Amino acid sequence: MDLFEYQGKQYFARFGIPVSPGGVADTVDEAVAQAVRVGYPVVVKAQVQVGGRGKAGGIKLAKSTDEVRQHAQNILGMDIRGHVVHRLWIERASDIAHEYYASFTLDRGARLHLGMVSAKGGVEIEQVAAEDPGAIARLHIDPVKGLSEHDARHLVNEAHLDEKARSGAVEILLKLYRCFVEGDADLVEINPLVLTPDGRVHALDAKVSLDNNAEFRHPEWAEYRATEVLDEREKLARSKGLQYIGLSGSVGIIANGAGLAMSTLDVVNQVGGSPANFLDIGGGADASVMASALEVINTDANVRSIFVNIFGGITRGEEVANGIVQALQRVEIKAPIVIRIDGTNAEEGRAILKQHESDRLISQPTMLDAARKVVALAGAGTAEARR
Repeated sequence: MDLFEYQGKQYFARFGIPVSPGGVADTVDEAVAQAVRVGYPVVVKAQVQVGGRGKAGGIKLAKSTDEVRQHAQNILGMDIRGHVVHRLWIERASDIAHEYYASFTLDRGARLHLGMVSAKGGVEIEQVAAEDPGAIARLHIDPVKGLSEHDARHLVNEAHLDEKARSGAVEILLKLYRCFVEGDADLVEINPLVLTPDGRVHALDAKVSLDNNAEFRHPEWAEYRATEVLDEREKLARSKGLQYIGLSGSVGIIANGAGLAMSTLDVVNQVGGSPANFLDIGGGADASVMASALEVINTDANVRSIFVNIFGGITRGEEVANGIVQALQRVEIKAPIVIRIDGTNAEEGRAILKQHESDRLISQPTMLDAARKVVALAGAGTAEARR
């Protein structure tokens, strides 16, 4: 679950990370009231979960009430890379001497936490990594041992932060790591972390992604759920208990297991297709779950074909096949479906599907075969739609 900037800053503040004073506004009048409370000059910042706000005109400096009113009117309702601005963060403007970058996340390949610090803040970290990878200091951290002050100082020194910023940066890194671990986050990022002319270091921005698996430990996260921005597909999927992420392609994806779903997206891309979604139906694939998944896929007008990729484990192949057949009797599908079943009793499952095959329901023996077929059908569907 990704937080908005203002929520991220509130989260940081719980762990003692210094942030600029500010307040939330949903209307122009509220923006003016927050600016008066915080004190001029202020920065009017669009609250959307996407980068590039500044370039799009979503972040503006205001030195007076008239300027706050003008900027708030312009930014509210603005479309920034497909995200409409409904909320503003009015923040006291900061004098900046230098900008840095700091973050903690999980390196899944190494099975360790990863800290990153750079003296090149205010720039997308992907851009820094591509253009000057040596500008990013990295440190793998054993989750059992945690981050020591020595580790934090090593990161700061390796990143060549200005001498005046180093003590303050070390202190913030220790707090940021505590926020990452105790706050059950997948990612905590400050970009930029700033040094002011009078020698103070604080977070000027906040990016926080929370680990959904830890939600049972955090009843207070309910307030964040209430502000999540979901499209209609994602709302429907959540109401049905499905793990769904909407994408912009033409191949609908259904798989049982997050790893298999990710692999399915990869193989569709590999053969030249574009996935329309990530949809994990979990360990089971009975008729009810499958019908719910197909119903969600059905709401996406961009879907030209559907790839159902199931690996039978505890749920056997014939049970999966029967579930798919029953689900298709419940839901009227607009796009052709390509099914691949493997694993326990896969042959029995394929035999059942064989009895129901048509030009709209096609079974394939391997994931690669199925991917090629579903991408070809998506192309044909797109061409047909254009005629």
